[in-house]
Amino acid sequence: MDSITRARRLCRWVLISLLGLVWFTLSLQIVTEIGLGRAQWWRLGPALAAVIVFSRSYLRVLDAALESRYATKDVVVAGALAVFAASIGGGDPVGWGLVLMAWLSVATVGIPLWRAVLISVGTYVVAVGIGAANVLGGYRLLFDDQADPVVSIPFMVVIYGIMCASFPPSNRIWVWIYRLAVQAHEGREAHARLAVAEERLRFARDLHDLVGHQLSAIAVKTELAVRLSDADTSAARAEMTEVNALTRKALRELRQAVRGYRELDLPAELESVRGVLEAAGVRCELRLPHRDLPAGVGPVFAYAVREAVTNVLKHSSATFCDITLRFTTEEAALLVRNDGVVRRQAADLGSGLSGLGERLAAVGGELRAHPTADGHFVLDAVVSLPIRG
Repeated sequence: MDSITRARRLCRWVLISLLGLVWFTLSLQIVTEIGLGRAQWWRLGPALAAVIVFSRSYLRVLDAALESRYATKDVVVAGALAVFAASIGGGDPVGWGLVLMAWLSVATVGIPLWRAVLISVGTYVVAVGIGAANVLGGYRLLFDDQADPVVSIPFMVVIYGIMCASFPPSNRIWVWIYRLAVQAHEGREAHARLAVAEERLRFARDLHDLVGHQLSAIAVKTELAVRLSDADTSAARAEMTEVNALTRKALRELRQAVRGYRELDLPAELESVRGVLEAAGVRCELRLPHRDLPAGVGPVFAYAVREAVTNVLKHSSATFCDITLRFTTEEAALLVRNDGVVRRQAADLGSGLSGLGERLAAVGGELRAHPTADGHFVLDAVVSLPIRG
């Protein structure tokens, strides 16, 4: 499961928790009223049916909010059901009136702030009005067995005010944070696609600059040789000799371009992975030698760094990643250490690390990758100097 899926699931459960609170509170109220012998089934039956249908609309509104949509139809339906349930149920702010507050918490997500404030004020007025009308009609709140309006109505004014002031901002913040995470993820993917496109353009430009001129010259000289083949055989032969030399030169430059394209640049790779790690919230510390690395070491270790950091991002919930490079006259070593790894057997390296081990072995190197007793994961790549091949 990727990080965005986990974030969506967490945000959804937070928003659903208020609906769970509604059902828990209603269950307590129904049980209490039955126990006190004052249950009015003509109220409870229709109100309960309305809340059941309301719950379904609530979930649709919630899912639409997570998808950056506003389900206007479902919001209206859920609002009407909430008003009906609160009205016929009695309007108790810690009972049926909580249905209105649950509706408010999702109806104000994904809309401008001024509209959210207007809806909150309107819901507050409706909720207090429903509760006061029921109390004046003889309905008793759970906490007020005497049904005294002087006590019950101020209680509802305060409680509904607190709910209308706190529920909407809380849910708006949760959804806002989730949407920021989605935008950051999409931005990272767009950046990666842009980097690939730029690299393709760079490679195409390099091929054009390095080989294009040679191929144009070959085409011109070949055409000239064809024209001279009947009139001046010696001149035609000379032109074809030059064509042969140009062809070899073009082939050599093409190989150099491809080799440079395939070989990674270690300093650039280190800066790239540090940026990626820090963007993912992982502290990255580089410990590099002050001297230039021996010839051939950079490209080999660049692949190792890329594979190690890929595994850090894919297979751990790391908070730090330390990358250390050192070398002597006999060998060069790369050490990558991170925390947050799910413990696994040291032999289970996966295809990426196995391929990296083969790459190192081809140049006389060795790869060790394993979890440690302190919950870290260590990748240690060592190559003998000078690099063979």
